Amino acid sequence: MTEVEITSRVLVPAEPAELWRLAMDWPRQGDWMLATRASGGQGVGATVTARTGLGPVGFTDTMVITEWYPPHRCVVRHTGRMVRGTGVFEVASRGPMSEFAWTERLRLPSPVPQRLARWLAGGPGRWVMGTSLRRFRRLV
Repeated sequence: MTEVEITSRVLVPAEPAELWRLAMDWPRQGDWMLATRASGGQGVGATVTARTGLGPVGFTDTMVITEWYPPHRCVVRHTGRMVRGTGVFEVASRGPMSEFAWTERLRLPSPVPQRLARWLAGGPGRWVMGTSLRRFRRLV
């Protein structure tokens, strides 16, 4: 397996609880997360399903929540065929602002060469996450 890690952060002029409510509202993730629709439960053991893509091109990402510490941290384990690894959403107070951080630690299928995986994580992956978090900030 090829492993990559991508992290993106955004500062938002809001209380941590407000960021948490929006970030963990799975159906609303489509309002800020590019090309994604999601649904799911809350709390450790709950499942989350996200469809990422445009039209017929895309994939379904199934997850299980493994850590749940409102309003600060949620960790999901990706359990699907295409995406494996963990996703981490963290909210922290930063004075009058709050920081929302999104990290993906992904294990890609074996045929993906390490160099290609690093390029995807460093370029397109980072761009998608950064753009999504800027949209998140505008929604809050």
